[in-house]
Amino acid sequence: MKPHDSATLPRPIAAPGTTTTDAAQTHGGRGMLLAGSGVGLFSLSFAATEWSLRGFGPWSTVGLRGAIAAVIAGVCLAVFRAPRPQRRHWAGLATVGLGCVVGYPALTTLALRTTTTAHSAVVIGLMPLATSCYSALRTRSRQPRAFWAAAVAGAATVAAFTLYEHGGAPSGADLYLFAALLLCSAGYAEGGRLAREMPGWQVIAWALVAVLPVTATLATPAVTGEPVHISATALTGVAFLGLSQFVSYIPWYQGMALIGVQRAAQIQLAQPLLNLLWAALLLHERIPAAAPVAALLVLACIAATQRAARRN
Repeated sequence: MKPHDSATLPRPIAAPGTTTTDAAQTHGGRGMLLAGSGVGLFSLSFAATEWSLRGFGPWSTVGLRGAIAAVIAGVCLAVFRAPRPQRRHWAGLATVGLGCVVGYPALTTLALRTTTTAHSAVVIGLMPLATSCYSALRTRSRQPRAFWAAAVAGAATVAAFTLYEHGGAPSGADLYLFAALLLCSAGYAEGGRLAREMPGWQVIAWALVAVLPVTATLATPAVTGEPVHISATALTGVAFLGLSQFVSYIPWYQGMALIGVQRAAQIQLAQPLLNLLWAALLLHERIPAAAPVAALLVLACIAATQRAARRN
């Protein structure tokens, strides 16, 4: 099947007694709700990572969350007798696994050892932009100049914020975060593409199982080599990460399959602000004045890319 975006998704068939417009609205509304559910769960991952790091080392956190999620995914695949993916699907599944299951968790966990959740939220706020850009390049869809101008403006805003926060030079944490969003945006876009050909839950489930050797290899020596201080907070953090590593992607990929990658990216506009909210409420962090300002500027740039893409 040739990759396509929301503009070329099949038109929904109207049920008896309804119009095609009604069917399209129901189709889109369900997709928006599913994608929004995924974003809501994603927004809690930074707070959960901070909790996990209070008792586990960074590599233990990454390995355990991936291994826990893979076990849950494997059981679901077995119970529902999910068919094995076709050969042409495995490259995309590998991108999802390496980007969303290994790369993003590892890099953001390393970053959160030395920077705050609030700062990370602004940098990772570029995720919708990076996802849309990756999707445009992957599908070779032509975008107007306004799309790319807004994309550059959003990237420049985040770059200026990181330089301002760290006295004129990016920190090591910023480099981790930029690498994380590039890897995860590729995983998001590939997962959304695959979810049009197979159920969304199977996309993330097979990706988790595929990289289980990697996450298990990380978890075993990390737990024995890194200091471990068991507490209710740390266990809650790592348990939530393991569960959400699988569960949160189910509505996210299914929503992307229904409304397209670039439209789903609009839902992610709320994620930086949600991250800042959880940082204040759950972690009691002091939010720098520049953080919400930068987050809102990034949201404006992303909204501009979405408007430009719709007009194309």
